[in-house]
Amino acid sequence: MRLFYWIRIFWIGRFWHITDLHWDPTYDLNNKPNKVCASSGNRPVGNAGTFGDYVCDSPWDLISSSLSAMKAISPAPDFIVWTGDDTPHVPNEQLGEEAVLGIINNLTYIIKQLFPSGFYTEELLNRTGYRMIVLNTNLYYDQNKETKGVEDPAGQFAWADHILTEAANKKEKVYIIGHVPPGFFEKKRSKPWFTAKFNQQYLKLIQKHHAVILGQFFGHHHTDSFRMIYNSDGSPVSTIFLTPGVTPWKTTLPGVADGANNPGIRLFEYDTETLLVKDMVTYYLNLTFANKAQERWEKEYRLTESFRVSDASPHSMHKVLERIANDNCYLQKYYEYNSVSYDLTECNEDCRIDHVCAAREVDFSRYEHCLEKETAVFMCGGLLPFLSALISLVLTIHV
Repeated sequence: MRLFYWIRIFWIGRFWHITDLHWDPTYDLNNKPNKVCASSGNRPVGNAGTFGDYVCDSPWDLISSSLSAMKAISPAPDFIVWTGDDTPHVPNEQLGEEAVLGIINNLTYIIKQLFPSGFYTEELLNRTGYRMIVLNTNLYYDQNKETKGVEDPAGQFAWADHILTEAANKKEKVYIIGHVPPGFFEKKRSKPWFTAKFNQQYLKLIQKHHAVILGQFFGHHHTDSFRMIYNSDGSPVSTIFLTPGVTPWKTTLPGVADGANNPGIRLFEYDTETLLVKDMVTYYLNLTFANKAQERWEKEYRLTESFRVSDASPHSMHKVLERIANDNCYLQKYYEYNSVSYDLTECNEDCRIDHVCAAREVDFSRYEHCLEKETAVFMCGGLLPFLSALISLVLTIHV
């Protein structure tokens, strides 16, 4: 028994996922308090410090700090997943090709300095039977006007279908990574990222090939969340893991009240024989504390401990979702993790509906149906009885 235990430990691999660094080269505390960073737009920057501010994108010190934390916590990962975004949130005319390439070159350089063997490869772990598929999902972004009239931009859906079909024939196991995920943003109701037709095509692709797909890893949200994909019979078949961003930048998306986050990085643990995601640990920097007192990256939570599941398989992540949907303690815990322990306010019923439906339904029509259903359940099980009791009380007092 002891021998078997040690063998199983040996099979557990680790990889980092880092995303949404959004380096702002203009960040300069010498310009405090007026114009610390271009990414703040016209918003005041009141609490800027060495490691940034919640209305700014990442200063270089934060980029360096996050990567140094990765090196200190787990210095020899099997690989690193890096899923963009790299440039600051400023108008395109303020960037230009030269600036964009300069930012990417600098970020690539520091990653290679700290992790000389981090790299992209078709055969995952340099082993036959294990594959990483890197998708350019910016092609499907609803803000991308160049691809809206195209049936299959760059032929990527056809290519992915072919690669995944071959993977099944060769009995390969696959991870998929990209930047912009399908589905809806949990912090703004009915806000999708993909154009509707591309969202549907992506969903069909995953449902068709789910047997060979052991995990999907995306960024873009800056938040900590996940998306479930189900088969036609309702069984969970795949999970999209959404890793929080390094940038603390507060979104300017209309309708989002307070969309900032603490900087986060994530370490995944997986079975090197099956590619099953066994666990994930999120580490974070409390930006306020770091600026005022001390730079300290610390463990925020471990999935299996916080949500009482045995691993991060689709079936286990379905259990996590059901606990979030039906237990206020788990809901609040998830909600605080969602902003990387930045927003500690209470997640009310509207908040619960937004987060649960975004995680449960990637499909557009099913998402809208989820909103209607969850709202109706709340009205029947919560608000209506309360109103009925209140009316009865008023009538009694009146009589």
